[in-house]
Amino acid sequence: MTDIAFINARLPDLDAESLGAPTTVVVRNGRIAEIGGAAPEGMPRRDLAGRTLMAGLIDCHFHVVAHSLDLWSNVIAPDSLAALRAAKIMQGLLDAGFTTVRDLGGADIGLVRGVEEGLIDGPDLVICGKGLSMTGGHCDLRARTDIRPDAMGWRLANMGVLVDGVDDVRRACRKMLKEGARFIKVMANGGVASPNDPIDSLQYSDDEIRAMVEEAGNAGTYVSAHTYSDASIRRCVQLGVKSLEHCNLIGAETAAMAAEAGCTAVPTLAAYEGLKLEGAALGLGPAEQAKVDIVRDKGLESLQIMRDAGLPMAFGTDLLGQLRKYGGLEFDLLAKVLSPAEILRSATEIGAKLCRMEGEVGVIAKGARANFVVVDGDPLADVTLLGRPAETLRAVVKDGRVVRGALAEAA
Repeated sequence: MTDIAFINARLPDLDAESLGAPTTVVVRNGRIAEIGGAAPEGMPRRDLAGRTLMAGLIDCHFHVVAHSLDLWSNVIAPDSLAALRAAKIMQGLLDAGFTTVRDLGGADIGLVRGVEEGLIDGPDLVICGKGLSMTGGHCDLRARTDIRPDAMGWRLANMGVLVDGVDDVRRACRKMLKEGARFIKVMANGGVASPNDPIDSLQYSDDEIRAMVEEAGNAGTYVSAHTYSDASIRRCVQLGVKSLEHCNLIGAETAAMAAEAGCTAVPTLAAYEGLKLEGAALGLGPAEQAKVDIVRDKGLESLQIMRDAGLPMAFGTDLLGQLRKYGGLEFDLLAKVLSPAEILRSATEIGAKLCRMEGEVGVIAKGARANFVVVDGDPLADVTLLGRPAETLRAVVKDGRVVRGALAEAA
């Protein structure tokens, strides 16, 4: 890896909620070696000319295999085609400044290694394998009249697998952990895009979820849950789940309980705005559209409830298929309730902690990986500029290498 110094860079101070004075960040072997002082003699330098240099962004709820909003068409795609489609999606994530992505169902170790070996130009992936869904649950895409037990299986572009009973749940968890999963995902509540489950339905038995939590704990990791309703969120917290996805219908008491239990929430508000705007045109049925309204209407209120309870929130988008173009909208929606510093922390430090990469990514500090974005403007004054990368993003740096954009060489 090339050693390089970035000069005249202004770094965000999230505690002071302001940009620092222009400084120098020295990178050696893909990691931050020094912050401040002069660039070493003879080292290549890139002049940021007072632009903002901040940690690469982290999306903690994404599905890189969700090429289309027609989820069944994803499932039946050949694995080779699904992998090529995922690679293109991952390129788009890097274009937008995301250098780390936590995949919440679908991606496998092959996509992880594709990035590591330089075969895929994309962010680092933190994977859970497949989301676990009970029969008739959020990942059961079969029509009511389709009784084929193996209609979906473990295909690459299938975001979840159908697993019932404690023993089979344990076996599935062990299989995915063996195959590179960094955490376990459970569909614990009804979903918007699934055809047969009401949004408030509780999914899986307590014993089945306890088995997932135990298997994850035995492997030194945690369980993440798809969950909307207050009753579902509370139950997940009581059963030991640590990552709470969506949380649109959470109440104040449950939010406080989750914070006390050391949980992290991942709101995904842009997904429902996108579905509201285009879901019907893209094939979402009337029942699914009604479910969108239920969760969308409570999204902003949930942010206030979780912030007031002290429940940490990581940044996530959960945009599938054709709705990926609305990724930047998440910053606009969060900014209606949260401060720029809170949003930046969610997309960097909190996300890194949830990915179990604390101190490695999501921070500009000595010893951390040199994953950066260079932007025009001050995101602590207007965080929504991060949602307009075509206008404001000047460069993306991954492990010290400029992978997007161009920065002027200093004389």
